[in-house]
Amino acid sequence: MSEEVAAVAGGVIGVVAILLLIGIGVYILRKRFCFSSQYEEFFNQVPPTHTEVIAVDKDSMSLGTHNKDAVMKHVPFIVPPKFRGRDWIGLGNGERIQDDSEPYTAPDFLPRSSFCSLGGAYVVGSINPALYKFPEENEETDFPEGNIGRIWFAVEYELETERLVVSLMKVRNLQFGSDSCNPFVKIHLLPDERRHLQSKTKRKTVNPQFDETFVFQVSGKTVHQRTLRFSIYHVDKIKKHHLLGQVVFPLKNESLTDDENVVIWRDLELENLEPPSEYGNIQFSLSYNDYLGRLTVVLLRAKGLQFLEERGVISSAFVKVSFMNHNKLVKCKKTAAICGTANPVYNETFSFKVEHIGLDTASLSLAVYQNAQGEN
Repeated sequence: MSEEVAAVAGGVIGVVAILLLIGIGVYILRKRFCFSSQYEEFFNQVPPTHTEVIAVDKDSMSLGTHNKDAVMKHVPFIVPPKFRGRDWIGLGNGERIQDDSEPYTAPDFLPRSSFCSLGGAYVVGSINPALYKFPEENEETDFPEGNIGRIWFAVEYELETERLVVSLMKVRNLQFGSDSCNPFVKIHLLPDERRHLQSKTKRKTVNPQFDETFVFQVSGKTVHQRTLRFSIYHVDKIKKHHLLGQVVFPLKNESLTDDENVVIWRDLELENLEPPSEYGNIQFSLSYNDYLGRLTVVLLRAKGLQFLEERGVISSAFVKVSFMNHNKLVKCKKTAAICGTANPVYNETFSFKVEHIGLDTASLSLAVYQNAQGEN
């Protein structure tokens, strides 16, 4: 009994399989037959009668027959058949519009399509693609006389994460004595001189391509008070850095939160080496902690101090820092006195308590004092 059931089941499965194969074969044949007939019918509505194109020459503005070489430089401008009967142009210089008996046929160099074999299409002119090309960018080739280099970058500020994102693209036309230049870029977010971000070093090129991104964490309240400085250096065989040029980019009037990341380019400038003043210079840094309401002054050093000469007396110098509000003295602090040098190094830090709203009316005064040894 089980053998009979198995035989019947096997026969049914075999019949179903044969019917399925027959159905698939019929579907494939029908699909091929239908698509082939549609293709032939679509492309043979109007048989081509000739391979000449009637077009309007741009220079002479008259209709005529062009050979293949002439048509290669123009793209035919065609009015579809559904717009026939409309007066598109005033025919006054011997021009004419094709009759229905002169269907447009695409030349051999154009790709075949359903549009090329439409009957009754009117050729009313031609377009020269060369007239519509965008002018080539000459930012990388048009350098003014005396140019020492050019840098491309983009700046964007992310409000949610309080991140200033700087994209460094490239530098071109670096002025170096040979092609063995090994450039890299340092990026400072001024007034912070102590911290910087640095790109990778490119080998033996005066046109380095960087394509690097750098991120500074900075509050949205102060970002427009900051300034970016790009410094381009060459590193030699003994790892010594030589400044090739720099760009200072203030963020004060820049729109940093736009959706479009605009690429900016600037010409490099030589380092601004201001001559020392008559009595010397002081180097210091300022920072403000908004959370603590604290202004910090770091006295680094003084350079080129001019002491009053006194015979037999060794002079020393100290710096007095005065914090004022509305031009009234609030607190005064001073450094230790450094003896026997016109370039004293202090490296001392002073802090003053001031609320954020009081910064506009606050001011600092730094003064260098000279005293003889033994004086207070």
